[in-house]
Amino acid sequence: MPRRPFRLFSVLLLALALLGASCGNDDDVAEVPATEAPAPEPAPTEAAPKPPQRIVSLSPTATEILFAIGAGDQVVAVDQFSYYPPEAPVTDLSGWDPNVEAVLSYEPDLVVISNDANDLMAGMEAVGIEVLLSSAPADFEGGYAAVADIGMAVGRADEAAALVADLRAEIADALGAAPNAPVRVYHELGDALYSASSSSFIGAVYAAMGAVNIADEADTDGYGYPQLTEEYIVEADPELIVITDQVGYTVDDVAARPGWGEVSAVRNGNIVVVNADIASRWGPRLPQFIKAVAEALEAVAESVS
Repeated sequence: MPRRPFRLFSVLLLALALLGASCGNDDDVAEVPATEAPAPEPAPTEAAPKPPQRIVSLSPTATEILFAIGAGDQVVAVDQFSYYPPEAPVTDLSGWDPNVEAVLSYEPDLVVISNDANDLMAGMEAVGIEVLLSSAPADFEGGYAAVADIGMAVGRADEAAALVADLRAEIADALGAAPNAPVRVYHELGDALYSASSSSFIGAVYAAMGAVNIADEADTDGYGYPQLTEEYIVEADPELIVITDQVGYTVDDVAARPGWGEVSAVRNGNIVVVNADIASRWGPRLPQFIKAVAEALEAVAESVS
């Protein structure tokens, strides 16, 4: 048999074997990993609003609170009656008759007011200035809420919460030391004979001590500050009369009023003078007013017992 065909046949078999080895089995083919989809980027978080750095306070009460919660460095101007604490930047700005242009001259980013006189809120908001209306509270809880609101507005929520906790404790102690006696009380705000009923925070202090506020019956609309008459006061016969140190007259002047000689408070010498600022501002110094009233009520309770 010729050798060439055999040799060609052998070469052909070898080529086929090599081709099969190079192709291999599907199971032997390395798997190419799938390309992973990129992880989604996290949604951008909204930055917390920056606390105001140029506060103008047109409320003496708010001014005291701002400084008590550590926001004094953020206050650039206060009204003419915000003279406490001493470091407050007092100006000739008025809270009762405010001027938009005068307030704007201090370039505020927040204005705190106790009432919206002269449409101040609209004037500020028209130029993009935030305004916080912090009205006088009618009771203790309203006062605590006012402190919290101011703290939130100026980025001092924790400090405001701490102040509220301290006030609650101090006020509870002061009320606990009061005699809780049904003494008839007349709180005089001035010679026009306006008084503070139990619908005001001043009256809430007397009510918490169990006193009988003679102004309550006259406050038919619950305004909190009714105007009384001399006849009404004399007939109500208060056992304690409270005036402030800013009324422009003295205890002797009250006692000398015609027809007041038979009023129990006058007859027994129970007319007391309290600090006007402490008595009229719901804020960090309120416990001092409560203590002063508690002492006066205790003296009266002892004298009539």
